[in-house]
Amino acid sequence: MARIKGGMSARRKHNRVLKLAKGYRGQRSTAYRIAKQSVMRALTSAYAGRKERKRQFRRLWIARINAAARMNGLSYSKFMYGLKKAGVEMNRKMLSDLAVSDAAGFAKLADVAKEQLA
Repeated sequence: MARIKGGMSARRKHNRVLKLAKGYRGQRSTAYRIAKQSVMRALTSAYAGRKERKRQFRRLWIARINAAARMNGLSYSKFMYGLKKAGVEMNRKMLSDLAVSDAAGFAKLADVAKEQLA
């Protein structure tokens, strides 16, 4: 039986990595060994970035809620505690959207929180 060399599968593997490295500078986009390292690092960073993005959005929502709550005479923590005591179950994303787009509606929620704290 004739020996089969691994040229086709190696070429396919190399091309897959080089396709991912398209747009990188210098040998990072052309040399397989260097491109492989760059792609592995980029994919790791992309995974970490997807986790980081969730944290950044939560920080943004909290900052917006805090700013709107302070305009209504409450701190963020007191506002959230008042809503929790009142049984209002809105997540931070919705509260943030309300603070930005509907100030009057947010003011009503702040009043509900104030009543529970008093």
